[in-house]
Amino acid sequence: MFRRTEPTAPRALHVLYDGGCPLCRREIAIYRRLRPRRPVQWVDIDADRKAPMRYGLSRPEAMARFHVIDGDRVDTGAAAFVTLWGALPVWRYLAAGVRALRLLPVLEWGYGWFARHRTRGRCTDEGCRVSEH
Repeated sequence: MFRRTEPTAPRALHVLYDGGCPLCRREIAIYRRLRPRRPVQWVDIDADRKAPMRYGLSRPEAMARFHVIDGDRVDTGAAAFVTLWGALPVWRYLAAGVRALRLLPVLEWGYGWFARHRTRGRCTDEGCRVSEH
């Protein structure tokens, strides 16, 4: 006898972002307006200082780079963006192009530069100042 099984819902991506970074906040707002192809949990690590610990990350680790958690896999930097883009309409074509053309090292180089400079003068071990300008 055959048993009918219901398809399992795809697991959620957990997107850890710095809501205290104006540029980061604007970019995440663009993504949030879209209807993802799978569930996405948006985690503002500036608003919830303890959130990184739920994912096995320290606050400094989480603030240093963009993180997307997909089950047991943790992607950071440019790879995290490609994972997120893959779950979003239209953006999934960009993700596919990056993978097909093997552009991830180039994107990572650019992301690395941005990540080193985005918190300069704004963040210390005590926290980050938020500019509303």
